Order: sequence, then C-alpha cells, then structure tokens
Amino acid sequence: MKYLALFILPKEGKSSVGVVFPDIPDCYTSGENIDHAYKMAIEILNIRLDDIRRAGKPLPKPRNIGQIKDEWQDWNEWTDDEEYAFAFVSYVPTGKPSKYTVYMNDDLMSRIDEVTNNRSAFLSKAAEMLLDYNQAE
Repeated sequence: MKYLALFILPKEGKSSVGVVFPDIPDCYTSGENIDHAYKMAIEILNIRLDDIRRAGKPLPKPRNIGQIKDEWQDWNEWTDDEEYAFAFVSYVPTGKPSKYTVYMNDDLMSRIDEVTNNRSAFLSKAAEMLLDYNQAE
C-alpha cells in the first residue's frame, strides 16, 4: 500500500521539513532536510500503521492527490503560503519472513558483508528504499 506524504519545505529562517500523511490520523514527522524527512516519513508511516493493525482496526484507504485536495479539510492550511512537495511512501507490514534463494555477484555480497552482519535485513531494507525511491520519481 502506498500513502501520499505531504512535505512542507522550509521557509527563510527555518531549517526543518515537515511531513504529514493526510490519510492517516496523527501521522506526521519532520526532518533536517528533504532526504532526512523522507526517511522519517517511511519510519513513522510503518510504525503508525503497524500500531493500527495491532489494535485490530482497519487500515485507512489511501487516496490520490486529487481526492486529498478535494476531501482533506486541512489541505488549505498546509498548502497556503507554503512551498510543498509530495511523494508516495510504501507501507510494508511487519510479518513472518519467508526464505528465498537470491543469486548475487560475489563482489557485491562481499561489499554487503563489510557493512552488516545481517544480509537478509540489509537486502530487505535496500529493496524497500529503492521501491519507495522509484515511486517518488
């Protein structure tokens, strides 16, 4: 599932980038710059939706930008007199991992081993980040 994140870019004299998810109540964060804000958005989205799932509640249905502009009551407050950007962020539910066989160049695997002792976690996180990055383009 992909949810729209609205990024409020800093004005003169401000340094942080604010982020809000219009489809998810109480789901907002910020970052020192756009890259940091995007990383924080991924983290808070997954934490918040995992909390909703654990509480046994249904996940909010994602809307597109047109629906959010028309239906989200805070749209004008967030976008008036502000520069903003938006991106879609994927929600990857936590769950039981499955085993897969992956074929990879030995040199690439050696580079991965230099930075982590958990190949599976590293490759899972890299895949999530690349999928979110490609969606944002």
